[in-house]
Amino acid sequence: MSTRPLISRRGIAPAAPTPGQDRYFDLKMRVHQKLLKVLNMDTLMAANRGRLRSEVQSVVERILQEDRLPISMVERNRLVEEILDEVFGLGPLEPLLKDPTISDILVNTHKYVYIERHGKLLETGIRFQTDRHLIHIIEKIVSSVGRRIDESVPLVDARLPDGSRVNAIIPPLAVDGPSLSIRRFGRKVLTNEELLRNQTVTRPMLDFLAACVEARFNIVISGGTGSGKTTFLNCLSRFVPEHERVITIEDTAELQLQIENVVRMETRPPNIEGKGTISQRQLLATALRMRPDRILLGEARGGEALDMLQAMGTGVEGSMTTVHANSPADAFSRLETMVMMAKLDLPSRFVRQQMASVIHILVQTSRMSDGTRKITHIAEVLGLHEVNIEVQDIFLFERTGVGDDGRVLGQFHGAGKLPQCLERLRLAGLQVSPKLFDEVSAVS
Repeated sequence: MSTRPLISRRGIAPAAPTPGQDRYFDLKMRVHQKLLKVLNMDTLMAANRGRLRSEVQSVVERILQEDRLPISMVERNRLVEEILDEVFGLGPLEPLLKDPTISDILVNTHKYVYIERHGKLLETGIRFQTDRHLIHIIEKIVSSVGRRIDESVPLVDARLPDGSRVNAIIPPLAVDGPSLSIRRFGRKVLTNEELLRNQTVTRPMLDFLAACVEARFNIVISGGTGSGKTTFLNCLSRFVPEHERVITIEDTAELQLQIENVVRMETRPPNIEGKGTISQRQLLATALRMRPDRILLGEARGGEALDMLQAMGTGVEGSMTTVHANSPADAFSRLETMVMMAKLDLPSRFVRQQMASVIHILVQTSRMSDGTRKITHIAEVLGLHEVNIEVQDIFLFERTGVGDDGRVLGQFHGAGKLPQCLERLRLAGLQVSPKLFDEVSAVS
């Protein structure tokens, strides 16, 4: 009898697989292996999954009859679906990828699979057969986007066809076994009305940002991991005029822009010989030769921050990027650090002067304790005061507590001062009512 405790220091211990589950896994593995021997996989991969279901089902039926395996019709149908997922999809992950309510899929070795749903982390009963099985699924993901993972390159970023972000790490870097993280993107980009309905932002805030995008303000969106930075950048792209040419640059292509005149570029990791790397800095230099009206940098992570600031200040106004930071003040500190990574030995005051002159609006996103996302700050950059960048809040989200159902309570409101950029908006032919900055919207 197992002596494994039900309660661990980290919470409830995951239940061990039952003998019945082990038998089912063994059965599925045997059926799968026989299936690979009797079917022409090249023909299968080129055909439609729906047309192949009957053929695969007949082969499974024959294998079960030959082995005289007692299995119910429900289990038989489940077995067929899981084997189809194994051959044509991502195996045990397929049911999770089809569930639109799941925002994150986290696989800790082949034994444990967790999901985030509505802001809560939950363990699933799903598991892989072995670590080798999990590595095989990881290889299918990364090879589909021209990347690889093995002992020489045990860490990789990739993406799924729907734009979901994938990170995988395998031994020897992953001590206990391979690990896989999938940050889900919805099948469709959130509309403005959905953002308002989710109370991520208010109508006055959205109207103000729409005017800023149209007036070609340079905008930085900052926030922590999973706070909705990329999602909100997607939403702001709706306000870019249709006649403008936009170029996007990303480490892993995630942006799903709602415009037609767009060129998407993605970095490239080194090949098996350690050569062929294409960085965001190189792509930025290329983008400037492609007659862009705007450049959207998916995320500033290093020395490319300097190139982005230079582009913003040399004719490519209206550009946008995201940065990891927990507050507007932290965003500028992070950007300054990243500019220093360009290794040009620039004076700190020069870097701050550059940021203060080219960045116009800073938007702060935050993931609340209940899993919801909020725009907590919209601020304008006023300039450099002595050695500090002067920022004035325009809109704020003020948290007031937590409801009985665990939902965060608070209110969106103006910061009490009219933004100085109203004059620039007026000169651009955009009239923004001062009343926008007086409205208060409570979150319930």
